[in-house]
Amino acid sequence: MSSPDPQVRAARNQSTSPAARGPVVAVTGAASGVGALLTGRLAASEEIKQVIAIDERRGECAEARWHILDVRDPAIADKLRGADVVVHLALDLDLETDAAARTAYNVRGTQTVLTAAAAAGVHRVVLCTSTMVYGALPDNELPLSEDAELRATAEATGVGDLLEIERLARRAPRAHPGLNVTVVRPAVLVGGTDTALTRYFESPRLLVVAGSRPAWQFCHVDDLCSALEYAVLEKVDGELAVGCDGWLEQEEVEELSGIRRMELPSAVALGAAARLHRIGLTPSPAGDLAYTMYPWVVSGSRLHDAGWRPAYTNEEVLAELLEEVSGRHTVAGRRLGRKDATAAGAAGATVALLGAAAVVRRARKARRRI
Repeated sequence: MSSPDPQVRAARNQSTSPAARGPVVAVTGAASGVGALLTGRLAASEEIKQVIAIDERRGECAEARWHILDVRDPAIADKLRGADVVVHLALDLDLETDAAARTAYNVRGTQTVLTAAAAAGVHRVVLCTSTMVYGALPDNELPLSEDAELRATAEATGVGDLLEIERLARRAPRAHPGLNVTVVRPAVLVGGTDTALTRYFESPRLLVVAGSRPAWQFCHVDDLCSALEYAVLEKVDGELAVGCDGWLEQEEVEELSGIRRMELPSAVALGAAARLHRIGLTPSPAGDLAYTMYPWVVSGSRLHDAGWRPAYTNEEVLAELLEEVSGRHTVAGRRLGRKDATAAGAAGATVALLGAAAVVRRARKARRRI
């Protein structure tokens, strides 16, 4: 019996390759940050048939098929046709963005993507929020289970948006039968990120509120991308927490970082943070402080049960974070120039919060004299 023609044999091999059998995946926010990393990772995977990349500008991944548009544009439904899975990563959590504009973008964008995915026949949408949605509270268990109640409030940067995205995720399968929604919740994300929690480690002293019980759990962006890939390939679904195993106590963080603490009474710390934010001197509302005061560590049991493991430890991610922020100077969430940082460093107890007000007042007076 003669063997098949080489071209026929090659076609057969191609049709049965993992990529040929794998899903077509659309990624929003694909040009930068986690979206760019995930797009490159999926495009290189033999288990993915094709990647559709969506953003307001073209990214660097040449292997992806790019569509340039705003995720709030209903025309996105046409761009999602043929996709099996959508990973929605087009979120704005920038500390400096106007809060109302940020919420309008995040919530409207998620609503549009969910509706468009259902209209386009997509069977799975993967959303990314944060373990911050569990809330940082003094009575939290260590660790929280993934099924724990979401007790966060909208008082911290972007958390109100994330809670609304969680609500949209829960409602979507009822509104759009046949649409499966998976939510991935990373711990403190490190790796090219800029948040109130990463800026905490840019301060000359680590603010500790008297009587608080901090616990730190990190998530490297590479681990987040590998967890998102697990969700894309349907190896796991539901609500998933992702991060390093275990956590670090505040004393361990101080020892590893070599940054000494500055302890303030709760009333002083929270009151000063609220006043500074209210008058526009700092981007971080007082609610951000809770996440440096109380534990919000979460067990990642669902991913672990599916065979996923983090590639990084908390100690390794903290070391990378410290290297990233080296040379930056932040007080009360406000990033300072070198001269301002020197003044803040000499300000004694006010360096944690009150020094920011003095530094900004001096800067304003100097500008008025010019």
